[in-house]
Amino acid sequence: MGFDSIIALDLGKFNTVACAMNAATRRHTFASVATTPRALHDFLVARAGEAGTDTARTLVVLETCDAAGWVHDLAAALGFQVNVANCCHEAWRWNKVKRKTDKDDAIKLAKMALLDQLPVVHMPSAQLRQRRRLVLHRRTLVQRRTQVKNSIRSIFSQQGLSELLPRGKKAWSKAGVAQLREHAKGLADCCVDDLWRGRLHVEIELLEAISQQVAAVEKKLDELGAGDEQVQLLQSVPGVGPRLAEAVVTSLDDPHRFRGAAEVSSYAGLVPKLIESGTMSRVGRITRRGPSLLRGMLIEVAWVVWRKNAWAKSFVARVSRGMKSRKKIAIVALARRLLVKLWAMLRTKTPWREFGPALAPAPAAT
Repeated sequence: MGFDSIIALDLGKFNTVACAMNAATRRHTFASVATTPRALHDFLVARAGEAGTDTARTLVVLETCDAAGWVHDLAAALGFQVNVANCCHEAWRWNKVKRKTDKDDAIKLAKMALLDQLPVVHMPSAQLRQRRRLVLHRRTLVQRRTQVKNSIRSIFSQQGLSELLPRGKKAWSKAGVAQLREHAKGLADCCVDDLWRGRLHVEIELLEAISQQVAAVEKKLDELGAGDEQVQLLQSVPGVGPRLAEAVVTSLDDPHRFRGAAEVSSYAGLVPKLIESGTMSRVGRITRRGPSLLRGMLIEVAWVVWRKNAWAKSFVARVSRGMKSRKKIAIVALARRLLVKLWAMLRTKTPWREFGPALAPAPAAT
């Protein structure tokens, strides 16, 4: 393994349990440290100052969590080697145990790192993490806006006035919101019978406030994307817009860290589960591992790409074999193919180009 000692950190919201293990003797000690930059810095500096401790030959391991980014940067700046463990991997799962404490987590981290069995994740740069979090924050805002829209529809349904609400996207246009305001009233001016109008007023105010914040976030993302050659490169694909392009760029980070298309597809959770036992071998649904935002946007955009690209139409026709029941399966397969092509474009820095004549669609099932 090449390390003299291991420092495993079980990061908590307020306190961190640290397990310091000697790689040769496997002797270990525990310490409790506050989960703050100053406390962890002082602890790691104290460990580095101990006799015989070389930061370059000391491995710091920790779990993925909200604090993993700044803790990783802190330890790396002090000269330690840092690994961030993938807590979603089967090797890390705790099954049928009668005790699970912070010390158990810390020493398990140290032991798995010692045996070189620790599944680790890639840690992007601090700037890329900030961009990735802004992309995720936009999705959170959009989800909140959808919840508000559903609440407004629910208010009209509760009052038996669903016919007054415009259908589809028309309800959320300027004219539609103006129509909604005709039924709203300030909560302070409502009597008991009109409380639903006050609730409607609150929801409309929330809708407009969240919509303004979504627009502000998207404006900032557009500014960042305009100065990013990779984001502009991916938008050369018909049907791929700025939102998917920035999601792919911030999720994949360095395209050269993937050895092949299979690794990229597995990272996004777009490969089927493989189940083998004895003579039995079958494939199941996709694993759904990795960034859910990236996977969801790829599948959503795959429908648009399918309509705008001849190669995508022929691919879906071939995979679905002309059967409507396999249409969604084919779209998911197209999302995986699209991700692989986008990754290849990032790796080779070549813009999109149409390739070859479209394959003949498969005959319809009889």
